[in-house]
Amino acid sequence: MNCSISGEVPEEPVVSKKSGLLYEKRLIERHIADYGKCPVTGDPLTMDDIVPVQTGKIVKPRSLTAASIPGMLGMFQNEWDALMLSNFALEQQLHTARQELSHALYQHDAACRVIARLKKERDEARSLLALAERQAPLPTSAVVANVSTLSNGKRAAEDEDLGPGAKRVCPGVSESIIAELTECNAALSQQRKKRQIPPTLAPIDALERYTQLSSHPLHKTNKPGITSIDINLSKDIVATGGIDSNAVLFDRTSGEILSTLSGHSKKVTSVKFVAPNDVCLSGSADKTVRIWQGSEDGNYDCRHILKDHTAEVQAVTVHATNNYFVTASLDTTWCFYDLSSGLCLTQVEDPSNSMGYTSAAFHPDGLILGTGTTGATVRIWDVKSRGNVANFDGHTGAVTAISFSENGYFLATAAHDGVKLWDLRKLKNFRSFELYDQNTPTNSVDFDHSGSYLAIAGSDVRVYQVGSVKAEWNCIKTLPDLSGTGRATCVKFGPDAKYLGVGSMDRNLRIFGLPEDDASTES
Repeated sequence: MNCSISGEVPEEPVVSKKSGLLYEKRLIERHIADYGKCPVTGDPLTMDDIVPVQTGKIVKPRSLTAASIPGMLGMFQNEWDALMLSNFALEQQLHTARQELSHALYQHDAACRVIARLKKERDEARSLLALAERQAPLPTSAVVANVSTLSNGKRAAEDEDLGPGAKRVCPGVSESIIAELTECNAALSQQRKKRQIPPTLAPIDALERYTQLSSHPLHKTNKPGITSIDINLSKDIVATGGIDSNAVLFDRTSGEILSTLSGHSKKVTSVKFVAPNDVCLSGSADKTVRIWQGSEDGNYDCRHILKDHTAEVQAVTVHATNNYFVTASLDTTWCFYDLSSGLCLTQVEDPSNSMGYTSAAFHPDGLILGTGTTGATVRIWDVKSRGNVANFDGHTGAVTAISFSENGYFLATAAHDGVKLWDLRKLKNFRSFELYDQNTPTNSVDFDHSGSYLAIAGSDVRVYQVGSVKAEWNCIKTLPDLSGTGRATCVKFGPDAKYLGVGSMDRNLRIFGLPEDDASTES
């Protein structure tokens, strides 16, 4: 006999007087309390109509599945399967929770980076504001009271030095300076005759195995692009100039940024180290040149702001004495400066030349200056007389870069049509490299310090073994442009050509060299 509600054998059976149906007592009591009628017939029903049925106390029989060994094995198998399914569900939930935690941590890290960048930009804005306030013109009374005060890196009373046409009167290059330049030239020429290739120079087979070692995002993301690079060979510090109007000093050994030089209002077009004096020079499209002096705490402070040019400053080059430097501008002039005072000693303008200067470099001996122009001409100057002594024609487009070989005989120039090599003894072109298509200019050339290798940057970076006028200049290695922009804008050899620093139109400085394992084997 089974319960009419549950269908199972009742433990406390009761029967209805009206319908005669059998129920489990606890179930029918609950149903009558809730509905007051028979669950089967629907007739009214009360507990008075329920009669208990007396039964014998017997042991409840086992289910059929538990009555045999195969049945019990089946039960165990079912329980095991249920346990495995439950475990799988828990593992899925754990994986989902880990993913959500990883995403939350990534968002937190990104938020921290954004906050750090915003704080940095805020501090830069504050420093620029403070600098602008310091550079604001002083009242006339203040100028009279303190004539010697430096307001913007130049003399506060510079109005008194203005000549006809509202141009500053330059004191000129004195005989003592010319004697200093001549003495330096003689000493370097004598040393060059005895100079040998250093044994620590990277061999050709090492350059053939060069690969990218690291990439460092030094400049801002909203204005990416590195336009210039220089390396302090004694300290292994790299300087980069960017379109974001900053120059960045980077310690390659530690992989850390030493200082960010902020102050220019437009892109930085040229950076140069004056290594012995812990000085860095930066030229900019804002028509100014800044002299940055290093301090003991590692920071660099702007010591002078030079405003002698009236158009973009395209190049800065340092004389071998490390006491003087030259700037070249699109205003068709180049200026010769004294480093310690920041004073323009002479500003050279050739009336017969209407082309602006796009590049400049000193000869290793220091008495010859090479300048590239917007009109595809390379102009060679005698520094002592400031006279134009030779012109090299043959390029197409502006001359983007100039580099003299350390042997003093070769000059490499880059322009839209490629690279040309010039023999300074015979003043003629002896070799040309047309490496890229018509839409890809060659942006940079650089001889290493020993004069053994030449690096060229365009849509990629190529390294050549320096030959001679008659011997071939063989391409040792071609390094792809990994920035994805298709433009490597500048290239520079590290100490002993152990690595190459490359800047591109993204914000990253890339270092190419031997992997550490190979480098240790070579050494």
